[in-house]
Amino acid sequence: MNEKVSVLEHINGPRDIKNLTVSQLKTLAGEIRHLIYSTVSRNGGHLSSNLGVVELAIAMHRVFNSPEDKIIWDVGHQCYAHKILTGRREDFDSIRLENGISGFPKRSESLHDPFGTGHASTSVSAALGFLVGERLSGGSGLAIAVLGDGALTGGAAYEALSHAGQLGLPLIVILNDNRMSISPNVGGLSKYLSHLSMKAKYQNFRRTIDSAVKKVPVIGSGLFTGITRLKRAVKAAFYIDNFFVDLGFEYVGPVNGHSIENLQDVLRDVQKLNLPVVVHVLTQKGKGYEPAEQDPSAFHSVTPPEPAAAAGNGAALSFTRVFGDAMIEIGGREPRLVAVTAAMEHGTGLAAFHNAFPDRFFDSGIAEEHAVTFAAALAARGLHPVTAIYSTFLQRAIDQIIHDVALQKLPVIFAVDRAGFVTGDGETHQGLFDISLLRAVPNMILLAPSTAEELRIMLEWALFQENPCAIRYPKAPAGTVYAPETGEDASAGETSPPTPPLELGRGVFAGFSGGTAPGNPVKSDVLVAFTGSLYHSVQAAARLLDEDNVKADFYNLRFLKPVDEDYFESLVSRYKAVVFVEEGVGSGGFGEYAAALALRRKCSAKILTLDAGAGCFAQGSRAELLARCGLDGKGIASAVRSLQAGQPAPNVRQ
Repeated sequence: MNEKVSVLEHINGPRDIKNLTVSQLKTLAGEIRHLIYSTVSRNGGHLSSNLGVVELAIAMHRVFNSPEDKIIWDVGHQCYAHKILTGRREDFDSIRLENGISGFPKRSESLHDPFGTGHASTSVSAALGFLVGERLSGGSGLAIAVLGDGALTGGAAYEALSHAGQLGLPLIVILNDNRMSISPNVGGLSKYLSHLSMKAKYQNFRRTIDSAVKKVPVIGSGLFTGITRLKRAVKAAFYIDNFFVDLGFEYVGPVNGHSIENLQDVLRDVQKLNLPVVVHVLTQKGKGYEPAEQDPSAFHSVTPPEPAAAAGNGAALSFTRVFGDAMIEIGGREPRLVAVTAAMEHGTGLAAFHNAFPDRFFDSGIAEEHAVTFAAALAARGLHPVTAIYSTFLQRAIDQIIHDVALQKLPVIFAVDRAGFVTGDGETHQGLFDISLLRAVPNMILLAPSTAEELRIMLEWALFQENPCAIRYPKAPAGTVYAPETGEDASAGETSPPTPPLELGRGVFAGFSGGTAPGNPVKSDVLVAFTGSLYHSVQAAARLLDEDNVKADFYNLRFLKPVDEDYFESLVSRYKAVVFVEEGVGSGGFGEYAAALALRRKCSAKILTLDAGAGCFAQGSRAELLARCGLDGKGIASAVRSLQAGQPAPNVRQ
C-alpha cells in the first residue's frame, strides 16, 4: 500500500517551496489546511480567514523573498499559513497557548514578521514606511501589504493609500477580497485590461509616450492632461472600481485567489513594475472545510470549551450575553435606544437586537472612530446610543471620545466588552488600558459591574444620565450574588439577596467572608476593593481566606469614575490596610488614583495595589494570565495574608 508522501514535513522555510511542482503545491495547500483546522479545533483561533488564504500565502512566498521583502498581513489573524511556511511548522501546535507562538504577526517571534498587526487597517501605512526606509537606506527590497476587504473599511487604510499614490513608490497592495460579488463579464474584461497594463512592455511604452507628449512645445502639458483624463475615462467605463487608479495605483484583477499558478504569474509581473499597484484577489473564506464555507462568520473565530474551574462559574451567562439580552429588553420599551458597533455584531452580543430592531442597529464596519462620532451625533439629536466595542479596539477612537463625546458632554453609552485579559489573542487584544484612558476623559462616568444584575442595572441607569458613560466588563461568565449560607453562587431566585441600587461614586460591600450578607462588612483590619471583572477571583480569595480563618472585607467598587471622595476617606480610614485589585494596567489606573487620594486625605491605612503591571502580556488563557500577575484567588489571598501578618506583600508581578 502506497502512502501519500507529505510535502509539508519538509518545509522549514520559504526557500523550500520555490521549486515544488504543481502537484506538490496542491498537496502542500491541503496539508496546510488540515494542520490549521486540527490545531484551531484544539487551541481556538481564526479559522475561516486562514483557510481562505493558503494558496495566496504559498504564491507570495514562491515569488517574493521574505524576509528581505517585507510581507505585512492585515488583519494579522490571517497569517497562519504564512507562519507555517516561515519556519514555525513544528511550533504551530502551540499557537495562541501560553508560552506558544502568537496568533498574530509578532516581530520578536520571527524575521518574517516585520511588523505586528493585531488591529485592522494598518498594513498599507506600515508597508509604505518600510519601502521608504528601504529606499533611503539604498536597498531594493519590496514591501507587500495584504489588505483584507474588511480592513479596507478603516479610514487609516485610505489615508495610507492616498499617501502611497502621492509618493509613487512600488508598493504592492494585495486586496484579499472574500466577500464582494464581481460580475463575470465585467470582471473578465477588467482582468484582461489590467493584465495588459501591468506588463513591462506596456509600462515602458506608456512612459515613453508620456515623456514625449510632455515635451511637445506649448501644448504638451495640456495635451498630457487631456490624454490622462481620457485614459481614466476609458478605465472608468470598464474597471470594476477605479478608486485605486484615481489614487495613483495600477489596478490588477480580479485574480483567482485559489490558483497558485495564476497568482504567482501575476505577482511575478507585478514585482517588475516600478509603480504602486493593487492586486485584487478573490478568495473564499473557509476554503476546504464545508461548514466554514457555508457559514464563514460562525467559524471566523473558534473558541474551544474552557473548563468550568478556569471560567469561574461554568453555568453562568457571559457578560456579553447578559448585555445582549438587556438591550433587547430595554429596547422593547425605549424606542430611542439605538445600538452601534464596529464590525462586531455577533462578538458584542447585538445580533438579536439587530434582528428585533433593524432600523435601530448600525454597524460601521472596522471604523471605530466613525462609530463614536456617529453615536455622538445620535445623542445630540436626542437618541440613546449604546456603542458596543471591544476594549482593545476602543483605544483607536480615544480622540473621538474626548473631542466629539466628552467635551460636548453627550450621553453616549459605551459597552466596553473584553475589558481585562482575553484568552489566546495576546498583547494586541488585551483590554487592559481602558481604565487609565477613560479615567482621564472629562465628564466620563466609568462603571464596572461584577454580576449580571449589576450590568443590567448600570445599563438602565446610564440611559438617564446627562454624561457619557462607559461600562466595562470581561469576556467571562457574569457573577451572581454570593450566598454565604450555602457556600455557592446562588442562581437568580428567591435565595439571592436583592442587588443594592447604584449610588453615584460609591460601591457596595460583597458578602464573601465571615458569614455576612452582601452589603455588610465584617469589620476586619483589611479591605479588598476590587473592579467588577475580578468578581470570581476575589470570591475565590475569600474562600481561601475563610479556610485559614483570616478575615477581610470585600468592597465592589462599581464606580471607577467619579468617586465620592469624602465617602472614600471615611471608608479607608476604618482599616489598617487596603488592597486595590484591578484588571488593568497600573499606570494611571484606579489603584494609583486611590493611593494618591488616600495620601492627600492623610489616611493612615497602608495601601497596596494589585494590577496588570504594564499590560504587555502574551497569549494564554484568562485564568493563566490572571495567575501570572497575582490577580487570581491565590494571588489576592496571599497578599491579604501578608498584610494581616504585617509582612511585605509578595511581588505578584512578572
